[in-house]
Amino acid sequence: MPKHQLNPNKWIDLYSDYLFNYTIARVNDREMAQDLVQDTFLAGLKSMKNFKGDASERTWLISILKRKIIDYYRKINSKKGKAEVKIAYNNDSETEGDWLEERVADPFDKTAEDDLQNAELGNAIYECLSKLPEKQAEVFKMKTIQGIETEVICNELNITASNLWVIIHRARTAMADCLKENWF
Repeated sequence: MPKHQLNPNKWIDLYSDYLFNYTIARVNDREMAQDLVQDTFLAGLKSMKNFKGDASERTWLISILKRKIIDYYRKINSKKGKAEVKIAYNNDSETEGDWLEERVADPFDKTAEDDLQNAELGNAIYECLSKLPEKQAEVFKMKTIQGIETEVICNELNITASNLWVIIHRARTAMADCLKENWF
């Protein structure tokens, strides 16, 4: 028997503000945030049969909303790629070859040095993680690396959301300090 049930008649009252605040922080456009929340509710109604009851209603709606936000950014980025835009990084627009995009690294032109630096950074991150207090390291991994929802982490570790953010802040500060010493 599922642990959680859906009650779409109460979604707007219970979750619209939370979903809107979650969205506006990510898209920074009020109308688009409202549209994405509305699309989330509609998608939730259409896929109610897929709800297994393992997660809470809010967590399930957030997972739908996250996909909507990702789709929104994919759509924007695919439109950007269809137009060729040249931006001069100096005032002399007649200078041949002085275009900003010519200075940006080609992601397909990776060298062995790039791969080595990425591996070194990964090793440095895990080395710094091992120096954190156990709870900080666990919370940091769950939130930052694994991307687990705040509510899930709080329930699993039996901590409050404000406690979680204090732990995350301390872990990030310690990680930044450690990486400055060991990698930069």
